[in-house]
Order: sequence, then C-alpha cells, then structure tokens
Amino acid sequence: MSLKVGDLVPSFELLDQHGISFKSETVLGKKPVVIYFYPKNETPNCTSEACSFRDHYEEFVELGAEVIGVSSDGVKSHQKFAKRHRLPFILLSDHKQKVQRLFKLPKILFGLYTKRITFVIDKEGRISYVHNSLRPDSHIKKALQKIQ
Repeated sequence: MSLKVGDLVPSFELLDQHGISFKSETVLGKKPVVIYFYPKNETPNCTSEACSFRDHYEEFVELGAEVIGVSSDGVKSHQKFAKRHRLPFILLSDHKQKVQRLFKLPKILFGLYTKRITFVIDKEGRISYVHNSLRPDSHIKKALQKIQ
C-alpha cells in the first residue's frame, strides 16, 4: 500500500534532468507540491501526461505549487524527454527506485515499472490527495482541483 492522505512525505534526494541534485526539503513543507510517478519516458500515455502537466504548469505556479515528475529513467533520458516536449518542471531520475520504495508504490508489468500515481502534498509536507489511475489526463484535473 502506497503512502496515503495524512502521511508526512519522507525527505529524499535524486538527480534532476540536468544532472543536478534535487533535495526534497527545498520544496516540501514550504509550498504545495504535486509529485507524479509515471512508468517510462516517451511512451504514449506518459508523454500525454507530461504534456498535460506542461500545458497546465502556469496554473500550478499561479497557485504557488511545484510540479515534479519521477520515473526510473536515467538523467539523459529525462533531459531528452524534457527538451523534446518543452517540459518546464522538474523531472527526477529514480533509476534505483529509492523514492518509489519510500512512497511504497505498486509495480506493473511484472515489476518492471511503477504504476501511474500522483500525490498532492500540502504546505506542511503532508499528503492531501492521492490519485491512482491509468488515465493520464485525469491526474492533472484532480491535482489542480486539490491545489485550488
């Protein structure tokens, strides 16, 4: 069972798409955060989801929220993915699945990939909403509603 509403998000550190170390405490407990976990860069549904977050990114920013995408893909893959689709938000490389284990995420496809799950985290660093759906377009709508 993954982390649930009311749980405090554990701190973590991963490399972003630029190869720079990202520490969760730079945003957690300071502003609302949307962390979305997705299976793989450049797959149709994952690309659709990332582009939807891109298209609504300014709405999240206007509400004071940060958007962070996380998958097992490496830094170079994230860099290409972000550049190709003009993604303005942080992509984190969790190739050792350390953060996926911290969030206790379920696996799909014989344990190869993480399931598509979005966490909305409040200003105190607690999970206020969890959205678990295969439909990529629903994640953005639900996350925006919860941040508002």
